[in-house]
Amino acid sequence: MKISERAKHIKASATLSISKKAKAMIRNGIDVINFGVGEPDFCTPQYIKNAGIKAINDNYTRYTESAGIPELRQAIADKLKRENNLNYEKENILVSSGAKHSILNILLTICDYQDEVIIPMPYWVSYTAQIEMVNAKPVILPTNENNNFEISPEQLDKTITSKTTALIINSPNNPTGTVYTQQRLEDIAEVAKKHKIYVISDEIYERLVYDDVKHFSIACCDGMEDLAIVINGVSKAFAMTGWRIGYAAAPMEIIKKAIQFQSHSTSCANSIAQKAAEIALSKEDNSVEKMRVEFEKRRNYLIKALNNIPNVYCNMTKGAFYAMPNISYYLKLNSKIKNSVDLCSYLLDKYKVALVPGIAFGVDNYVRFSYANSMENIKKGVERFADGLANLHKSKII
Repeated sequence: MKISERAKHIKASATLSISKKAKAMIRNGIDVINFGVGEPDFCTPQYIKNAGIKAINDNYTRYTESAGIPELRQAIADKLKRENNLNYEKENILVSSGAKHSILNILLTICDYQDEVIIPMPYWVSYTAQIEMVNAKPVILPTNENNNFEISPEQLDKTITSKTTALIINSPNNPTGTVYTQQRLEDIAEVAKKHKIYVISDEIYERLVYDDVKHFSIACCDGMEDLAIVINGVSKAFAMTGWRIGYAAAPMEIIKKAIQFQSHSTSCANSIAQKAAEIALSKEDNSVEKMRVEFEKRRNYLIKALNNIPNVYCNMTKGAFYAMPNISYYLKLNSKIKNSVDLCSYLLDKYKVALVPGIAFGVDNYVRFSYANSMENIKKGVERFADGLANLHKSKII
């Protein structure tokens, strides 16, 4: 059977694969603590669900404009002005089936064959796959925990070539929880302007920041009007992952072409979900802040607990709902555990705790925890994690 070379090289999302295996074990009655999931454990706020129900009852179930309904696009433009100080008209907005789809539409629009797109590492698992799907080339820019997993403007400047089309910045970051400061983003913007490359700014976790940290969009930097492309959505902040609504805000020429790509793929985003997202953004109550406060409590507990485990170190995160401890010590104790995949398989099979191996994000000496989980499960899961590592240290044989 013939399949394309592109299909031969594409791999399933590691985060979804881990979560799928954990959920299958749970369905079979196994008590698994799932730290692999990348979505809030809260329910969609009731006022948003009511808007979806109303859309159904109003028979709002037909195709919409490919770019999204005007009311939602205006609500997004208003939100960007109100919360981010960004001046976009609704015509600069494309609503898609999740932020992941928004990124793919943008890459299809700006990338030619073997164009280079720079990605800081650790990176979200779908960036490299999507870049390769559009026949472009991901260029990995390493970071480390000592510099808080941030790229420097000097690094970026040295990495850019004549083939570089764009840089992807994700702040707050999945998987590291890093939040770039305004000053660092302004410095990065200067490099982008110097070389005239696009910056795709993935801001899907912008509402989930802690310790009084403020999110800042690189699109706010002087001179970035024609270079910044903002990606966001309602999935993470409003606990609407399954509703599948994301959006891109970009210069008109880019959005017009991205709309054309979308018109030939999904046609449009779900009509009912668009109505719900419009209400989420325009009639917001205190639900998001309640969730953010709870996430911050969980983060505080989890990272302290991880750092209390011998030979484990975890940076204090500033945003999103992930922690990424360094577990390199435990990859040296046993011939059967040589990498983060081996370690995660061992922990899931023997200790019933599901984590995402760091290699999924480009770094093998780490694992990713999601604290989008109850405090009870977090406490229980960290105990299992610690027990599993202690057994490795004690026996050095599985």
